[in-house]
Amino acid sequence: MKPWRGVGSEHMTELNANLWFASGVFCVLWVMFGGQRAHAWSEHALLTAAVFEGQSEVRDAAPVKVEPLESFLSAEAEKLEKLLADEEEWARKNLRWYRPRPEELAFKAGGDAGEIRKRFCRAIRINPASALKLYLQLLPNEDQQGREVLPINQLTFLKDTSTWRKTKMVGLSPGELVPALAVLATASDEPDLGLDVGLFSDNGTECGLAYGFGRQPFGNPNLDYGSQAPFHMGFYHERRIVYFFAGFLKESYPECRVHLCKTLSRFAFETGHSYWGWRFAGWGLHYIGDLCQPYHSTVLPDVSTLRAIWIGGLSSIGVEKPKAKMIQLVSNRHLAFEKFAQIELHREYLKGETNTPMLAVLRGTNSAIPYNDRTPRDRVAKFSHTKAVLTDRTVTDCMPSKYVSDPYFEFGTSSEQDQLLDAIRSGKGEAAVARLTAVCCDLLALYRDHGRAYLHAILSESGVRRTDMPR
Repeated sequence: MKPWRGVGSEHMTELNANLWFASGVFCVLWVMFGGQRAHAWSEHALLTAAVFEGQSEVRDAAPVKVEPLESFLSAEAEKLEKLLADEEEWARKNLRWYRPRPEELAFKAGGDAGEIRKRFCRAIRINPASALKLYLQLLPNEDQQGREVLPINQLTFLKDTSTWRKTKMVGLSPGELVPALAVLATASDEPDLGLDVGLFSDNGTECGLAYGFGRQPFGNPNLDYGSQAPFHMGFYHERRIVYFFAGFLKESYPECRVHLCKTLSRFAFETGHSYWGWRFAGWGLHYIGDLCQPYHSTVLPDVSTLRAIWIGGLSSIGVEKPKAKMIQLVSNRHLAFEKFAQIELHREYLKGETNTPMLAVLRGTNSAIPYNDRTPRDRVAKFSHTKAVLTDRTVTDCMPSKYVSDPYFEFGTSSEQDQLLDAIRSGKGEAAVARLTAVCCDLLALYRDHGRAYLHAILSESGVRRTDMPR
């Protein structure tokens, strides 16, 4: 191929290298985030319950009356029509890569009352097949108190429900009084039940064709969890060369979801629907928690530009093994780190102690910090991005090499997942557990501080501290 006119050979060499790198990054993203769960933490409720036990605004809040979504929507339909129109205007003005909501999806107060739930789901562009049942997600040491246990397949249409195989979900009845903290913690895990699955035009769903998000920017659209990745991951702090050749990375929506949930939560509190105030706030906390996870804010932790260029170049000429190995290793480390935190938090809850490391951090005190619309990007994702290399190296050093350094091992489907902590202790010792715990605690403190700031902003703006707190 002849060089482009006016471009010297030295620039062509650089351009070709950049194209190789871009090819490698694209391929890695396409397979990695579609081929694995797009979860940041398993069971967000474990984190949220502990964080807000330590915040008096939640801990001391009055119990809330359980309310079906349809009741809330019907009672506030006229106000919601304007609220969601204003929210759409905000997103268009403030989110550079936002894909506008088609006008025909706008929520209208005078629409079919029997379809109000579906119309609301379409207006906020979540999957209308989402169950949105009245339920609580119990903590490992929590009793069901005579409530009916709900099978997980009543709460989600997803096929892979392995994350919750040890978790009890119990049903609630309209009018029942429940702790605000329990509603908040439960809701903070709910977006992983499928709210953001199937929303792109190539996902094979009716809503994906209607919602206007276009083709899925990254992740495999044909896999169970793959299509939620652009809503749960935010790569805001990568190298410029990555954005130049992989601009699709900017098409992500955590900021959009965080702001929408804050708006809905504040509105629900202001209009006297406290149950949905807490529940929408929990949804927003989920996306903040996701951005606290380095594997959700960093494309390829601890993979150098030169190495990515080399692997991408090999892939472009048909040598696929190096790329496949890198994908598998990063995926395994992501899932192993997530599983470590889940197992350790389960263990700490069951012990019922207050001085165990992760729960101590989550429940601990912190200085009040401000929250604004740039916080998810500029503070949360930025901090977790700076911890990505340390996190990846600690996982590699402190976990059995079979799980995190063997590209032929699939951790995500392994029956050995639940024995991970025991394997670390027997193979690497207590010092390795301590190192992994320390890295987790840094990230959990990030969620504690900014999660509390987010909720404090909602409660302060809505006046709930004056109207919904016990005297």
